[in-house]
Amino acid sequence: MSKKRKSPRKFQTPRKNQTSRTTKRNEKNNHIENILLSLLHTAAIPLSFAKLQSGFPKNSYNPDDIKAALNALVHEGLASKNGKNNFKINKAAQLYEGTLTQHPKGFGFVNVTNNPSDSLALKRDPFISPSQMGDALHGDTVLIRVFRIRSDDRPEGSVIKILSPGSNRVGGIYVKKNREQIVYPDDRRFPFIIRISSTDGLKPKNGDGVIAQFERSTGSTNFLQGKIIEILGPADDIDTQMRLVIEQFSLPYQFNEEVVLETERLDEKFEPDCHREDLRTTAHVTIDGESAKDFDDAICVLKTRKGFRLFVSIADVSYFVTPGSAIDREAYSRGTSIYFPGRVIPMLPEKLSNNLCSLVPEEDRFTVSAILDFDRNGMLLKKRFCRSIIRSKQRFTYTTVQKILIEKDAGIRKKYKPFLTELKWAEELASVLQTKRKKRGSVDFNLPEPEFALKDSGAIESIKRTERNFAHQIIEEFMLVANEAVAEVFSKSATPAIFRVHEPPESIKAEEFFDFAKTLGIPLAPFENEPAWFAGVLENCKGTKYEYIINNLLLRSMKQAQYSAKNVGHFGLAADDYTHFTSPIRRYPDLVVHRELLKQLTNSSQPKQPKKEQSYFQEAAEFLSGRERTAVMAERDMNDRLKIGYMKNHLGDSFEAIISGVTENALYLEIQELCISGSIPVEFLGDDYFFWDKKNYRLFGEISNKTYQIGDTVQVTVVYVDILSKKIQFKLATQTT
Repeated sequence: MSKKRKSPRKFQTPRKNQTSRTTKRNEKNNHIENILLSLLHTAAIPLSFAKLQSGFPKNSYNPDDIKAALNALVHEGLASKNGKNNFKINKAAQLYEGTLTQHPKGFGFVNVTNNPSDSLALKRDPFISPSQMGDALHGDTVLIRVFRIRSDDRPEGSVIKILSPGSNRVGGIYVKKNREQIVYPDDRRFPFIIRISSTDGLKPKNGDGVIAQFERSTGSTNFLQGKIIEILGPADDIDTQMRLVIEQFSLPYQFNEEVVLETERLDEKFEPDCHREDLRTTAHVTIDGESAKDFDDAICVLKTRKGFRLFVSIADVSYFVTPGSAIDREAYSRGTSIYFPGRVIPMLPEKLSNNLCSLVPEEDRFTVSAILDFDRNGMLLKKRFCRSIIRSKQRFTYTTVQKILIEKDAGIRKKYKPFLTELKWAEELASVLQTKRKKRGSVDFNLPEPEFALKDSGAIESIKRTERNFAHQIIEEFMLVANEAVAEVFSKSATPAIFRVHEPPESIKAEEFFDFAKTLGIPLAPFENEPAWFAGVLENCKGTKYEYIINNLLLRSMKQAQYSAKNVGHFGLAADDYTHFTSPIRRYPDLVVHRELLKQLTNSSQPKQPKKEQSYFQEAAEFLSGRERTAVMAERDMNDRLKIGYMKNHLGDSFEAIISGVTENALYLEIQELCISGSIPVEFLGDDYFFWDKKNYRLFGEISNKTYQIGDTVQVTVVYVDILSKKIQFKLATQTT
């Protein structure tokens, strides 16, 4: 078995031994100071020492200790004297309010939502060590003080007060050991175990997923008392896992009675009027995945003398969802639909998402259409937008369109003969649009995504990589140009709106990626922090063993796209103007964009709706970006759970994997055919000492000279799978050449 040891030959980066007087302060004095700050923070007026002392539990602390702590706060500038005997919070004190996200190891970070003083804005979320956590738990809204900012701009802080406790319920796995009943929280950010004192008459089985309610306690403890309030079912059931994800991320998954009643009253008639253009004779079609249920976009391409005319018609959700209505408020609070394998938590009730707003074939539907004219080289010549009514002529899947256009399947082409010409025009236009977009430097990532096949029971039957074809690209290109065209309307008219923005990567991260790429021997142009440079790197690594690694690490080096009222462009797309217009059934920002676009189209005979202030759009953009991030995390978490459940049935099986990461403790691998990640602890690599070459992303053996480097392909065997820790471990089989 391999071993780790300290060695001068080990590749290390020097660590700065940074300490501070505050972090060394003993726990008692720190606790006294926090109580004082809490009292001063919540007081409407300055407080005397006697009043402050009365705020402490009786006989809990020596008055001299309290006085010493108060003087220390004044000395540090956190508090100040007001007159001779009164004290108040210093306006420049480093105090912040926010939500605590705890790590399974006990430390945490605070997402700052309010700065109650005049202290400096923070660049990063403050770090809270376990010793500075107090009684706070994951999800609590807390008041913290920042006592230090590290050289990497990471603040370190201490919890002063719990302003609002988070939920006292958690999903978990029920285990009965002799007479003891225990629930292990599924969300490992709750670093405790719940001892069950009551099941409220419920009869959970060993290994069931449950919802437990716990009692908070003061002081550090690994066990809390609680009771079971709901049984979800066997832990390996997909619906049980979905409920655990819902609980972990506090996802709304049921519509309240007000929304249900409002939905039932919606008009189901589609009568065209003078304000809606009749496009029912235009040969619109939908192209989606096999499992799609909500069809929010339909397209049609016509050949013209100068080039092409593209119709992108999007479900007119704004017709049914009135601002401020119960449906609208609920949709905003959700922000987005959340998609799990075989399941969905929709943003809108099913009557809207799968019926009234779904562009089903041979049914009249209200839409908002972008009508875009292009020349033969993909240059946009003219654009027009209108409220419309369409009737989709055909529902296509990506697979069917691929067989028609690329594989030239004779049987399929005969079946869909009336649509062949329009589909051919769509292929031609998409090709020139893609060429034009790539020429300007748009970055196209190629990262595989998993596709899950479910049994009737809900269990995972198989996992494979999603195969993308040019049919996907056709729809993607058309949605991109429609989104850009709408964003340009707002930008040119200086109309407040929500944009989809993507800022350039931080130079230091981009340069780190450049230095790494050089170690792999990939031909690189001189570094420029421009989209075209990154696009060139991806192009150069296509077809090489480093394609997945480069795509993955490049994506990590970039910032996340988000919503913003300030249009700073979209770096990844190399676009000056971009927004989301094409999916209002499943994304609330698109609904906002529809409403603002339609205001500009309002007939002069109709009363103009009042314009919203820029602050409204920025507040909405920040909130909806947060909802999107939550949805992405929930979807990834659910996928990981199903992958782990799938791999439990493959213990002892071997797979080909690529080394996607290297640390001094482990190799990290990806089984690309399954999109499943895991690790090999360094102890599993054999009877040798392995050294970590951080610069070159590799481990090498002192005795054997064996080298394991990022990008290498190896054969691995599954040896450990744990659904609670969400961990998969492999051992090395034989390395492939």
